[in-house]
Amino acid sequence: MFGRVPKKSDNTKFYEVLGVPKSASQDELKKAYKKAAIKNHPDKGGDPEKFKELAHAYEVLSDPEKRDIYDQYGEDALKEGMGGGGSSHNPFDIFESFFGGGAFGGGGSSRGRRQKRGEDVVHALKVSLEELYNGTAKKLSLSRNAICSKCKGKGSKSGASSRCYGCQGTGMKITTRQIGLGMIQQMQHVCPECRGSGEMISDRDRCPQCKGNKVTQEKKVLEVHIEKGMRDGQKITFEGQADEAPDTITGDIVFVLEQKKHPKFDRKFGDDLYVDHNLSLTEALCGFQFALTHLDGRQLLIKSNPGEVIKPGQYKAINDEGMPHHQRPFMKGKLVIQFHVIFPESGVFSPEQCRKIESILPMRPSKHLTDMELDDCEETTLHDVGAEEVKRRKERQHRHREAYDEDDDDDESAPRVQCAQQ
Repeated sequence: MFGRVPKKSDNTKFYEVLGVPKSASQDELKKAYKKAAIKNHPDKGGDPEKFKELAHAYEVLSDPEKRDIYDQYGEDALKEGMGGGGSSHNPFDIFESFFGGGAFGGGGSSRGRRQKRGEDVVHALKVSLEELYNGTAKKLSLSRNAICSKCKGKGSKSGASSRCYGCQGTGMKITTRQIGLGMIQQMQHVCPECRGSGEMISDRDRCPQCKGNKVTQEKKVLEVHIEKGMRDGQKITFEGQADEAPDTITGDIVFVLEQKKHPKFDRKFGDDLYVDHNLSLTEALCGFQFALTHLDGRQLLIKSNPGEVIKPGQYKAINDEGMPHHQRPFMKGKLVIQFHVIFPESGVFSPEQCRKIESILPMRPSKHLTDMELDDCEETTLHDVGAEEVKRRKERQHRHREAYDEDDDDDESAPRVQCAQQ
């Protein structure tokens, strides 16, 4: 052996933990471990820390090379990396190597039941209405944590690690302080020595690739397929593609679709498309036709029926020209067009033109006043009123009515004077 001879330390603790003499054979070690492990298994109400100690002791003493180093130099030599280091296995793995995954029933391994699930990573993905109509694929580059390929998530070159003595392998520390007479406050925080991992890796044994972190950063390119007819808020999930961590079930990457506002079309009521179109008064009365560019680039010819009059705000629909149904793209909703009639400005028509128009249009519903009736009327002048002014007047009227109602409530709640009977 080259280099510094390790300092001797305690070499009896592991035998005492298993309750066997130093001369115990491998069969005696196995029997002692089995009996003590069943007694102290957490699923049977045993002490989890004692269960870990048993596994660690048996792992060292069952390995001839590690046992020899332990007998000569003690536990400190194993921590310094001699003979493959300290404990490198999950205590439940060692237990299951004897009894199998269903030792206490439940149909699954103890380790599997204890594996926590990693968090899902959620990303918002902005998409246009054209992409939802036609379908598309987007390639996205993401960074994530991946199990270190060099140390297989162990964090050390030897694949070994030892329990953190600062937190006894729990990853958390509890500190107490006195805050008053007979009052003590307990605070729990992440162990600063192992950073919550519950394990310690010597500087010399740290994996050079992950620096003992057990994971490394990797770039991953995901191809997100947006199917025809998908909706705003719909999720596309990539199972098990989120951040990896040792002894953890990897979470999912979830993309949530966010539809961008379209300048022309609006999706409503599931798979119907709505679009606004302005008509002149001439078109509304005498007919129209125009080309509408659809979301897939097709030109649709939109025209009125002969003699049809379009009223302001009227809706017309074209079947099977709306959004495709998701997973049934050959079925589509409706394309609904709302028509807005633009009337000409005042003063455009001369009195003579007005008379010509009047001769064509239906008779006026209002009756003509006689000269005597006109003499009895007071003449008035009409002024334009903007929509904003009307809105402000309604709001003032509403506030005045609320204030009046509050006054009435106050009057009812006030005490009333009653006349005393003589």
